[in-house]
Amino acid sequence: MKIYLASASPRRKELLRQVGISFKVVPSMVEEKITKTEPDGVVEELSYQKAVDVCGRLAAQGKEDFIVIGADTVVSAWGRILGKPADKEDAVRMLKDLQGGSHQVYTGVTIAWKYKDMPPMYATFSECTDVTMYSMTDEEIRRYADSGEPMDKAGAYAIQGLCAAYIQGICGDYNNVVGLPVGRLCQELKKRGLL
Repeated sequence: MKIYLASASPRRKELLRQVGISFKVVPSMVEEKITKTEPDGVVEELSYQKAVDVCGRLAAQGKEDFIVIGADTVVSAWGRILGKPADKEDAVRMLKDLQGGSHQVYTGVTIAWKYKDMPPMYATFSECTDVTMYSMTDEEIRRYADSGEPMDKAGAYAIQGLCAAYIQGICGDYNNVVGLPVGRLCQELKKRGLL
C-alpha cells in the first residue's frame, strides 16, 4: 500500500525515512477547527482533520489501497497550549515562559487507510513527552529568536536544533518532541496489518 504523509514538515519526513518508511508528501489544505480544550484532544482532532482531508482528496482522484498519516504537535505549559509563534516577539514570550521549568509536548497522529471500494478507516492516538529546560537569560532568548529557528515550531523551539543547548532532560519519546512518535506509529501500523 502506498503511504502518504499529510504534512510538509521536514522533521516528520526525516523521521519516517529514519525508520525506513517510503512515502509521498501530500500536505493537508484543510482549515483547522479546534473544538477541544485539552492538549491531547486538540492534537488528535487536528491530526484527524488533516488525514480526512488528504484521504478524501486521494479517493476523489480514484486512488485506492493507500495509507495517510496526519499529525499535529503542540506544547502545553501552565495550562496554556502553545502552537507556532506568530512572530519573533511571540517566540520570545513563549521561550520566557518555558525556560527554567518543565512542560509537555503532545503529538496527535491519525492513520487513515482505504482498500479498493471500501470506505476509509481511521485510527487516532496521541503521545505526551515531558521536557525540562535550563534557565535562559533574556539575551540568550533573544539570540535564539533572532536565529529564525523557532518560527515554525510548536512552543518556539527545536529540541534537535540550537535549543538543544537548553534542554535539561525529557521523560518520554524524544521523536515525539521532534514532531512524530515514529515508534508508536510503527506499532499502530503493524497492529492493523498495514506495515
